[in-house]
Amino acid sequence: MRVIPAVRRLAVTLALLALALGVAVGARTEPGRSAPLPGAAGLPRVDADHPPAAWGGPDGRRALDGAWVVRDDPQDRGAARGWARGGFAGRRVHVPFSPNAGTVTGPGALHSYHGSVAWYRTGVAVRGGAYALRFESVNHRATVWVDGRRVARHTGAYLPFDVALRLAPGRHRVVVRADWRDPEAMKAVGWHRAWFNYGGIGREVTLRPLGASALAAPAVRTRLLAGGAARVDVSVRVVNRSATRRAIRVAGTLGGRELAFGTVVAAGRGGTATAHATLRLAHPRLWAPGHGRRQVLHLAVAGEAGWTSRVGLRELRWDGGRLRVNGRPVTLHGASLHEDAPGRGDALGAREMDGIVGRLRAIGADATRAQHPLSPALLERLDAAGILVWQEVGPMEGPGNWTSTTPSRRRLARRRDVVTVEQERIHPSVLTWSLANEAAGDGHAGGQASYVARAARLLRRLDPGRPVALDVWGRGVPADADGLMYRGADLIGVTMYEGWYDRPGERPGLVAAHLRRRLAEAARVFAGRVLVLTEFGAEANDRNSPGAPGSAAYQAALLARTIRVVQTAPGIDGWLVWTLQDFALTPTFGGGSIRQALPALRLVPGLNQKGLFTYDGRPKPAVAAVRRLSR
Repeated sequence: MRVIPAVRRLAVTLALLALALGVAVGARTEPGRSAPLPGAAGLPRVDADHPPAAWGGPDGRRALDGAWVVRDDPQDRGAARGWARGGFAGRRVHVPFSPNAGTVTGPGALHSYHGSVAWYRTGVAVRGGAYALRFESVNHRATVWVDGRRVARHTGAYLPFDVALRLAPGRHRVVVRADWRDPEAMKAVGWHRAWFNYGGIGREVTLRPLGASALAAPAVRTRLLAGGAARVDVSVRVVNRSATRRAIRVAGTLGGRELAFGTVVAAGRGGTATAHATLRLAHPRLWAPGHGRRQVLHLAVAGEAGWTSRVGLRELRWDGGRLRVNGRPVTLHGASLHEDAPGRGDALGAREMDGIVGRLRAIGADATRAQHPLSPALLERLDAAGILVWQEVGPMEGPGNWTSTTPSRRRLARRRDVVTVEQERIHPSVLTWSLANEAAGDGHAGGQASYVARAARLLRRLDPGRPVALDVWGRGVPADADGLMYRGADLIGVTMYEGWYDRPGERPGLVAAHLRRRLAEAARVFAGRVLVLTEFGAEANDRNSPGAPGSAAYQAALLARTIRVVQTAPGIDGWLVWTLQDFALTPTFGGGSIRQALPALRLVPGLNQKGLFTYDGRPKPAVAAVRRLSR
């Protein structure tokens, strides 16, 4: 398709330029040379440094997960007090760490939700040279200093950013200021989130050495051939960091088999090119739902750059209203997730991520859904578990709440799409890129339809082996799917809350009948597309009478009834319960519109209690019901 609008060209150019410089979109960096920090300069020492002997990882990176010190700064006085140099005391923590994750309900929760400022510091020892300091997520505005010199600013959450540095041999001090004040202001400029406003360094921090070239954004696409063979296409972006050469030779292996990339031309410092290799496998070991088979992909420019990861080979197809993985029809079943854990918020550690995967396995899930880009560490676990991910990218919005209404905000949203796709496309678990949450009709005023159409074309170009999806609000299913909003969507998710927001407490037979009618209408409108019920459910706790709406028994019965209808409904390719586990919301949230129909409903303010598991991980009766029907 020969459609390359100027705005799209600009988005791609900016994204490629940012990645070539080692800086994620949304970040402004100020790289510079730093001398080693003297051991005694009037600054508190960090006892556990990050020594150079510990370098490791796929490209020589070192996880800076040792000792950090964090200091709250609710009055925002740290800058004036010179904390950029690291001269502050505080709590000793390990990152990821969210300073306000301990107060999400009860007294003080609203103050915690509105946000604050916190300062982090740590030390790192290096042998000297060029490095990239990488943050996987800081919410919401981050400022970074190294040895007192400001080196980067970044705005966003769940978006990685790199800071290019040249460091002298010795020990250096890293300081990060995180500012997550005013979630309403974040929402107004396109950074809306429908859950608690956790702040701080929410994902891992790493440091890696840089050579004369760099490798970025690898991709793997598998296509099955006759007789059970497969063709695997591997690509990687090559960034030239030398001003004196043009040609760069890339080498690689996949599962021990050599990849023939050859030489690429990336002229001048900062020049980029994409290296391609194709490998034919007579008997491929394929990744599939429930079978997380993976093999090692190694890419390198000798003596300069490297990339190593475990990848899964699998083919996705979506035609005739059916989703197929490796040629076999797949019916999705599972539950959506949020990265949230008591006391940690969205700053999850290994135990919390393992818990999420364990709960998905406990319900027999082959798929999950996320409304924000998931962390690479969690995606690796989902890869290994063989669980597909319906991944939303870009702005997270609900019906009537699409805030990215200016051209600059739409460009920002598309750049966020690019960064997420280029980071996550290496993961076989990622099934689809979803560009809207609860879209309605032909899209919201302000340009949502044109944004979706352009972004769909962009993502299809960046990642042709995956479908593009939209999640549609059940009450807002359009009259037809011929409009601009839906032309580029391969998969359609639909939200329907029969028996909860729609006719709560209604007799079971009527709930099922209404659901069949509405699903049939959606299947008619989106005929030929893969259609999945991606959101349904009900709040559940022990504060309501047994069997009444809001009770665990009512939730279990309603979910079972809904799933049985979906399993027999023509044209529906699966279901995803909302949600896997209870999670924290705005502390003032008391249930939303359900209160109008059920004024006596008793809920815990500030918690979404539609989870199959409680906030602290205990299974509700719905777990057993969903597990039985997952079989």
